[in-house]
Amino acid sequence: MNNPDLLTRHLAVGIFDAVFRHGKGLEEEYAACMNYQEKKEPLENRDRTFIRLLVTTLLRRLGQIDDILFRFLKKPLPEKTAYVFDVLRISAAQLVFLDTPAHAAVSTGVSLIKNSRKYSGFSGLTNAVLRRIAKEGKSIAEKQDTARLNIPVWLFEKWVKEYGQQNAEKIANTGLREAPLDFSIKADSEIWSDRLEAILMPTGSLRREKQASVPQLPGYEEGAWWIQDLSAAVPARLFHSLKGKKAADICAAPGGKTAQMILAGAEVTAIDISENRIKRLKENLDRLHFSAKTICTDMREWNKNEKFDIVLLDAPCSATGTLRRHPDVVWHRTLQDISRLQITQKQLLETAVQMMTDDAEMVYCVCSILPEEGRGLIDNAVRSGLVERIPLEPSEVPKEMITKDGDLLILPFFYETSGGCDGFYAARLRKKEKKA
Repeated sequence: MNNPDLLTRHLAVGIFDAVFRHGKGLEEEYAACMNYQEKKEPLENRDRTFIRLLVTTLLRRLGQIDDILFRFLKKPLPEKTAYVFDVLRISAAQLVFLDTPAHAAVSTGVSLIKNSRKYSGFSGLTNAVLRRIAKEGKSIAEKQDTARLNIPVWLFEKWVKEYGQQNAEKIANTGLREAPLDFSIKADSEIWSDRLEAILMPTGSLRREKQASVPQLPGYEEGAWWIQDLSAAVPARLFHSLKGKKAADICAAPGGKTAQMILAGAEVTAIDISENRIKRLKENLDRLHFSAKTICTDMREWNKNEKFDIVLLDAPCSATGTLRRHPDVVWHRTLQDISRLQITQKQLLETAVQMMTDDAEMVYCVCSILPEEGRGLIDNAVRSGLVERIPLEPSEVPKEMITKDGDLLILPFFYETSGGCDGFYAARLRKKEKKA
């Protein structure tokens, strides 16, 4: 495909199809597509950026876009014409949400269908629908219920039940924007704030609102900092003391929390189930000039007698708190996934307790704000006598992040004016004291 405008749209359609219909991860599929394209027909950086913007916008706004399309299609397109529908979706995303000139969005959409041979008979339909969207799409979008359209019903209703209608809408709508870059800094935050054009957030992270190529930023090569959402940076700061402690980081990759604990003086064993993720963790630690003992294993089969003073368990979860950065997650998760993940989380928590010395501290955390994966799970563990909570204090984290039980709960719309944050839950725990 010689026309770069058509190529970018065509590649975006392919990535979307792999993510939406075949369960591929957005970041992995995008990287694979760009690597393949680099060998075949290298793209300009602006084209690579535009492809990612197209796909993420479509995933974030999919409910709205489909709602608009269905208004102008007299009947649904056959399932075998998914490519046609996806071209309409990509073109509508440009027309309604990306301010692409109407003639460019319409002509590239129609040309993709004409050039496809198999679907060329749909070019007239494509032209007619896109011209109507160019005229009416934005006015329709202004009146849409964005939260209910862009979030699966089961997930939105769970948020409503737990946080109320207004907060559920705010949670959903926070996911519509791109996440800023958050940094965890080794030292000298004020100096790096200037160098990175970032602001110091109340949690201690630095935030840069302008997007950039991370490896090109000052301090990357010397390992002065690492990228870590401000929410993800909080759990490792909840331990009372790390200096000289023997620490286990369970489900450790990509290594941000491991790095935090090393920086605070702990001797860290980083554990993860994936060889590839362990490899990535080691690469990240090498850049930071940090080292940790690494173990690749399924923690549910842990059979060592080794005990730790500090245990951080970042449990596998639905990741539904990370929609700003991972808009594909919302289309991959189901209610059945939540039930399955709860079993794994409970098993990992029980294993983590067995790894603790009698006076050890544990932090359990998930990048989800669903009660089943956080508060509810810990409530059950406390009731069963497995653990006790060590409540957080307002001197440790911003008070709006502390629940009535003393746990950490970060909602995605916190710090909304500067870009929001990942939804995160954490509980600080110790073993249940044995009665004499």
